[in-house]
Amino acid sequence: MAETLIKQARIFDGSTNPSFIGDVRIKDGIVETISKSELSPNPGETVIDGKNQWLTPGFIDFHTHYDAEIEVAPDLSESVRHGITTISLGSCSLSLTLGDPTDLADMFSRVEAIPRKNVLSILESKKNWNSAVEYKKHLNSLPLGPNVTSFAGHSAIRAHVMGLERSLTKGEKPTKQELDKMNQHLEEALDAGFMGLSINTLVWDKMDGSRFRSRPLPSTFANWSEYEFLNKTLRKRGKIFQGVPNVSTKINVLMFLKEAFGIFRKPLKTTIISLMDVKFDPGLYKLLGLIGRITNKIFRSDFRFQALPEPFDLYADGMDVVVFEEFAAGAKANHIEDELERKQLVKDPKYRSWFKKQWTNWFLPRVFHRNFKETKIVDAPDKSLIGKSIDEVAKERGVHSVTAFLDLVAEHGNNVRWYTVMANHRKEPLQKIVSYPDILIGFSDAGAHLRGMAHYNFPLRMLKLVRDAELDNKPFMTMERAVHRLTGEIGDWFGIDAGYIKEGKRADLVLIDPTKLDDSLAKDVEAPMPFMENFKRWVRRNDDTIKKVFINGKLAVDSGKPVLSLGKERGYGRFLESQIGV
Repeated sequence: MAETLIKQARIFDGSTNPSFIGDVRIKDGIVETISKSELSPNPGETVIDGKNQWLTPGFIDFHTHYDAEIEVAPDLSESVRHGITTISLGSCSLSLTLGDPTDLADMFSRVEAIPRKNVLSILESKKNWNSAVEYKKHLNSLPLGPNVTSFAGHSAIRAHVMGLERSLTKGEKPTKQELDKMNQHLEEALDAGFMGLSINTLVWDKMDGSRFRSRPLPSTFANWSEYEFLNKTLRKRGKIFQGVPNVSTKINVLMFLKEAFGIFRKPLKTTIISLMDVKFDPGLYKLLGLIGRITNKIFRSDFRFQALPEPFDLYADGMDVVVFEEFAAGAKANHIEDELERKQLVKDPKYRSWFKKQWTNWFLPRVFHRNFKETKIVDAPDKSLIGKSIDEVAKERGVHSVTAFLDLVAEHGNNVRWYTVMANHRKEPLQKIVSYPDILIGFSDAGAHLRGMAHYNFPLRMLKLVRDAELDNKPFMTMERAVHRLTGEIGDWFGIDAGYIKEGKRADLVLIDPTKLDDSLAKDVEAPMPFMENFKRWVRRNDDTIKKVFINGKLAVDSGKPVLSLGKERGYGRFLESQIGV
């Protein structure tokens, strides 16, 4: 590889050490030299002027659902263009490591809001592996953009061992032999360098397809004794337990905390989603933050909430969005695949009465605020609706806001697109959340919820949050700590060789223009996905902010644009094995 010299950038090495102005030389894919003194260029060396720029380690996104997309677009440029150089697969019990393509497509598609026909087509044409070792070998055969890590997905393992139907049947428990087989698959994954096991206990996450449509995922049917059996292996080996709590019951969250406890035993590294300042319960983040602190300090745990450093907002096409899985009437509508049939359902007076009763019931468990005043219509066949809240439409029509919403769905189906903010809408609580010691900055869900969520550039939103406070003379965190939270802290906790700028280490680097950490980071773009018949996903692009991205010393992004060789040539990313317990 050609040498590259980055001169006079402000260097953040991924630790909390003070940043400094200096030069960095890249050679043969590694950081050869870091110098506070100016280095002289070598003959033929590419020289990059880093003056007034920040040089950071590549960012780490430990919670994605790129499992299907990576097969047809291994560049994963929607993340790489924002400075992310390492991603994780296998989250939320979903993994493509084991299983039949149809079974996996049914598990993966509805939960992650990715068109099933595309996921199934990808798996049927690409899947030629059926073990963790084979999957790792397969991933390394791809022209990867970012580095890749993975969890073993419990739903995939359970369905593979028990058979999909039994794994989705209430009361069906795995036999002792089946439990041993599940543990064998887990051990094989850990031996291959997987970071741990992911599970899902949230019954709102439903199966796609026609065979078992709307049943919760296989992982949700497991008893805690099944998780505990597998966690013995994780605890022994120091690996990670990643989970999705069932917010329908507070007891469930306590079970995750109990698993993490380290009193009289080795702590189980545990991370769950997600710590947010949710609109419907403005004090919840304080309670959860306190619980996280007590869990770690008093019960000697190694527990982390996942947290996003930006508003948690979403778009919805009609009723086609995950928040309607929260309650039975909403799930009933999303059970129906055919849009015309769904329109007929929402016209039914009995259904409307049921929907309204549940929507307005404050005692049902919820994450979504269910306040139509907090919405904004952004597109519709009737252009007079654009810019109005659904509540405003209701007032104009002289009806209840629920009636107006169901009327809009009956009239326009998924062609009425609306926006809302669910959480992290207040600056000061958000600053407190990203400062908590018991969180990890992440939970982007990149590659999933293609029409609804867009958190691909969350590291830049984190840097903006901290920099804005500095510019207001109200700092709450050093910039070094902010970079550390996005890089070195994550690499260390997950046990992967990433997150630092060090001599002799792989050169995964990001060059940032700090003056462009501005409101452009929230600019909405609907980007066609050529590998999915130009299906348009919602993203945010801010190409002026990222000047360069290097992965394994190779230029991956130049002036905000992915280079042509990214995702076509090997030599960028690779599978990174977890070093925890090794």
